[in-house]
Amino acid sequence: MTQELTVGFVGLGAMGRAMAGNLVRAGHRVRVWNRSPDPVAELVGQGADAAPDLPGAFDADVVVSMLADDRAVEPLLDPALLAGARAGLVHVNMATVSVDLAKRAAAAHADHGLGYVAAPVLGRPPVAESGLLTILAAGQPDVLDRVDPLLAVLGRRTWRLGDEPYVANAHKLAANYLIACAIGAMAEASALVDAVGGRPDDLIGVITDSILPGPVHSGYGAMIAERRYEPAGFRAVLGLKDVDLALAAGAGVNVPLPLGGVLRDALLDAVAHGDGDRDWAVLAEVARRHAGLA
Repeated sequence: MTQELTVGFVGLGAMGRAMAGNLVRAGHRVRVWNRSPDPVAELVGQGADAAPDLPGAFDADVVVSMLADDRAVEPLLDPALLAGARAGLVHVNMATVSVDLAKRAAAAHADHGLGYVAAPVLGRPPVAESGLLTILAAGQPDVLDRVDPLLAVLGRRTWRLGDEPYVANAHKLAANYLIACAIGAMAEASALVDAVGGRPDDLIGVITDSILPGPVHSGYGAMIAERRYEPAGFRAVLGLKDVDLALAAGAGVNVPLPLGGVLRDALLDAVAHGDGDRDWAVLAEVARRHAGLA
């Protein structure tokens, strides 16, 4: 068992619940906080402690946060919260956030003598439950060394991507951008096959058995072929958020991402048609509408 640490855990969505549970089972003392109480009660039943509030979660050796977006993370940068945190605390922010927020977060923690690591992840809730996430981490080497035992519980591999936390967030946005491109391409190709009288499931079978093997094409390809978008592993509205963040990151360094504009409009189309809470593989339905197949 790894050395026991007191860990505050903030954000108990599907991913956060699985990750916090793994830390409890690994022998760490975990104090959980969430805006809604039911996930807290679930984790307490597994052996965690309930933090009374955000400052209670930050009274720890390490605080791990797994929140949805910049707006949800913003309260964790409150100067009063950081000033009251336990001395020497390290904050591991595992959310997919903007490059701008990541830079501000690192500066805010440094101003209060606290460590800060960006460690967004690749993987859906079942992967998180198995402790097999791919973790994209960046921060000062000594700080990364301190939290490495926790990351080893949560993931199958931690990629160290440099000293500046925002670089890890840029990698995550780029990775999600690639996934969105793959889904969008499969959606359009499947619509083409369908329109000429073929079977999209045959197309997906051919490509995943030959030129495009791997979890993205096989997993999302099956959802597209079956027109199965629930339960959502990653909601279309979150995909829209991440494509927007990738476009903003590109604009910040004068890197055009022309495919991103197309994907953004397609995801907006999905949200406008009431599919925002379905899996972002629902881009297939957008392609079908554009092809007159709906």
